[in-house]
Amino acid sequence: MSEPTDHGRGPSDAPSDAELAELTPRELEQLGYRLDDVEIVDNSPKWPISGTRAEKRAERNVAAWFALSALSGLAFVVIFIVWPWEYRNPGTEGYLLYSLYTPLIGVTFGLSILGLGVGAIAYAKKFFPEDVAVQQRHDGPSPDLERRTAAARLTEAGRTSGIGRRSLIKRTAGLGAGAFGLGTGVLTLGGLLENPWAEGDESPLWVTDWAPHGEKVYLRQDVGDPHEVVRMRPGDMSAGSLVSVFPYKESWSEEKAKEALHHADNPVMLIRLRPGTPVVERKGQTGFNYGDFYAFSKICTHMGCPTSLYESQTQRLLCPCHQSQFLANEYARPVFGPATRSLPQLPITVDDEGYFVAEHDFTRPVGPAFWELDAT
Repeated sequence: MSEPTDHGRGPSDAPSDAELAELTPRELEQLGYRLDDVEIVDNSPKWPISGTRAEKRAERNVAAWFALSALSGLAFVVIFIVWPWEYRNPGTEGYLLYSLYTPLIGVTFGLSILGLGVGAIAYAKKFFPEDVAVQQRHDGPSPDLERRTAAARLTEAGRTSGIGRRSLIKRTAGLGAGAFGLGTGVLTLGGLLENPWAEGDESPLWVTDWAPHGEKVYLRQDVGDPHEVVRMRPGDMSAGSLVSVFPYKESWSEEKAKEALHHADNPVMLIRLRPGTPVVERKGQTGFNYGDFYAFSKICTHMGCPTSLYESQTQRLLCPCHQSQFLANEYARPVFGPATRSLPQLPITVDDEGYFVAEHDFTRPVGPAFWELDAT
């Protein structure tokens, strides 16, 4: 009596590697069924008569999903590269196109994935043979031989589905997969299409609207009305308080001043410490404060969320997104959470009229770290 295999799947008459190499895909498929104790009760082709109207209609239905994926993927690439994406204020020229940018890239990329997935499922449902099989259940992993025969069964199922003669489906599926792959590549490498350092020391990652460029930059409080300009004075704040401020220049037009309220790297926390609070200054940032007043970027150095919760008793600034905490009286260094860099400090003073002004721009980049930036 012959010995059973490791899984109890019949006699141990497994062919050698040399014999396996000589087997056809059909023979490998049958061997896999036998090794897995699978009995094929029925195996009927979906389209016993090829070329019928119903078959052609099913083929066009599957191809339509792949074509949708291809068109959506190509549309995503075009929109991602050429669509206006820079911020526009509501009611200004170009705002409608700007507001549609994110929804359009989301919809087109989603449709590209959806078309591929539904097309593959539709092909399997409409063209793979209908199998009715009975299989004994066995525990444990499958040996290499059974994995090879499983691959052969998939290959044979594809062959019997007639994929070799369905050129429309093959072409649209290839086009859809190619467009989706192209879109994925553009999404991954899109940030490298433009050189962020093309302007040298004046590149956007280094410079904000707080740079004076020979003109006073006032600390402006946003009171909710973009037409009302409220410049901050020391007497406007009580001890232990925080106010969010934005840059403002008298030479700016009303539109430019409104835009400054929305630029991602502009928000600053103006904090007035309680009298007598011990302070640790960072090397190179001595004198950045004005008395008990300190100004730090509001943009968290972890993921760019607004850090705007201030506990005056513990001097902690809290980012609500991922719970990073910074000490306001120690150059806003991180003491808890995922952030590893301190918040950039804005050097401030008071002009002859008693208004807060920025002495110069931040000395460290605002926001999350990037490749060319150290971790401090």
